Amino acid sequence: MMDQERINLLGDELYNALRGGHTLEPLTDREPAIQIEDAYRISLRMLNRRVDGDGEKVIGKKIGVTSKPVQDMLGVFQPDFGFLTDAMEYPDGAEIPIKGSLIAPRAEGEIAFRLKKDLVGPGVTEADVLDATEAIIPCFEIVDSRIKDWKIRIQDTVADNASCGVYVLSKKEVDPRHYDLPGLHMRIYKNGELHSEGMGSAVQGNPLTAVAWLANTLGEFGIPFKAGEVILSGSLAPLIPVVAGDVVSLEVEGIGGCSCKFV
Repeated sequence: MMDQERINLLGDELYNALRGGHTLEPLTDREPAIQIEDAYRISLRMLNRRVDGDGEKVIGKKIGVTSKPVQDMLGVFQPDFGFLTDAMEYPDGAEIPIKGSLIAPRAEGEIAFRLKKDLVGPGVTEADVLDATEAIIPCFEIVDSRIKDWKIRIQDTVADNASCGVYVLSKKEVDPRHYDLPGLHMRIYKNGELHSEGMGSAVQGNPLTAVAWLANTLGEFGIPFKAGEVILSGSLAPLIPVVAGDVVSLEVEGIGGCSCKFV
């Protein structure tokens, strides 16, 4: 395990890269012995700089790298996890600035969960997640990496708050009990043209399974899910690189969708 001084130094480097819009060499190249537990502690240091120093508020959590297309694209073959703050959320139809806020953004189409009850792992099941969920919401997560050229291993992305950038929630929220979550069909468009499609089953077979995994993983670190939080369950399709001028939209069959433009 790394000592706290080193943890703080690396967390501060990532925070400064986030705020300065620049990238770092992979932590796994510089710290060959880094463990996921170290990476998680680094991410907490970065998060605390945002909360304590900048006044941001944690309003949810995210799971990433859950689907095979994303794992193959990034070369990371197990899920990661991170935190959402109020500063990351954009409304449906928003214009999202890249310069000064994002470095190398990529859009992911996801299903978000809004909780009505606390969930504390370990031991959380898919049935527990369904019982604790108020609504599911079509969502874009715009992932971004403070690691140069997205050359990440699992420790790099966990340390970098699971490569989280910002996210966009649909205005449409529905009761998950009325839907077959693995069977949800999402179409994703870039600049008006169909880019990709995905099913709810892409994320660990069922979005409920992914959220239960995250609740149990964070539970091992003493971090609960809280009522009112938003949980992003992972991308249903390959990531879409975006630049200023691009418009992305998605539609979940039978539910609705959302969109955003990059400026």
